[in-house]
Amino acid sequence: MYSSEGKQIADQLVEKYAPLVKKIAYHMSARLPADIHIDDIIQSGLIGLLDAGKHYDPKQGAQFETYATIRIRGAILDEVRRSDWAPKSVHKKARDLSATIQEIECRTGRDARDVEVAQEMGISMSEYYQILKDGNACRMLRFDDLGADDTQSLGIFEDRQQNVVNEVLEDEFRQRLSLAIAGLPERERMVMSLYYDTEMNLKEVGLLMGVSESRVSQLLSQAQLRLRARISD
Repeated sequence: MYSSEGKQIADQLVEKYAPLVKKIAYHMSARLPADIHIDDIIQSGLIGLLDAGKHYDPKQGAQFETYATIRIRGAILDEVRRSDWAPKSVHKKARDLSATIQEIECRTGRDARDVEVAQEMGISMSEYYQILKDGNACRMLRFDDLGADDTQSLGIFEDRQQNVVNEVLEDEFRQRLSLAIAGLPERERMVMSLYYDTEMNLKEVGLLMGVSESRVSQLLSQAQLRLRARISD
C-alpha cells in the first residue's frame, strides 16, 4: 500500500507519463495476439511506470523517461509471457524455419528466399506465411532468443559491479547483432529500422513502403528469423 505521499507521487507519475504508456502499448499491440486487449496492455504498462518511479536513481545518469520506457516494455512483456498463448508447435515451426534459413544461407552464401525456404521445408507458400504470422508475436515476446533480454537492458541502471567476462560477451553480441542487421536484405533492414528505431507501427511502415500491413508483418518476422539463424551461436 502507498502512503498518502506515495500515492500523490504515483498519481503525478501516471498523469504525466500516461501518454508514454499508451504510445508504447499501442506500438507493441500491433504484434500481439488479437485476444490480448489493449486495456490490459496499458494496465501492465502503468504498473511498469509505477515500478520505474520506485526504483529510478538519477545518479545513474539516465533520463527518467528512458528508464521508464524500459520498465514499461518489460512489464508488458512479462505479463504476456505469464499467459503464454503460443502452443509448443508454434515455437517448433519457427525454430525449424530459422534452421532451414541457416542451412540454405550456409550452402548458397546468399540470402535465403522465402520460396526456397518453403520448398526445402516441403510446405506451401500459404503455410509458410502462416508460420510467420503465428510466430510473429511469439518471437517479439522471446527476443531473448537472440541474447537480448530485459535484464541486460536494465543492467545499465542497476548494480554496476558486473562480471568482466559477461560485459565482453554482451559487447560482442551487440556487435554481432549490429553486423547481422546491416547484412539483412534491404527491405527487411528498412522494416527493422522503421519499426524499432523510429517506432512506427506496422500500418505506418506499410504506408511509407507502399505495401500492406500484413506484408510488413511478414518482412519483420522474416528479418527476425534470419537474424536468429545468423547469430544462433
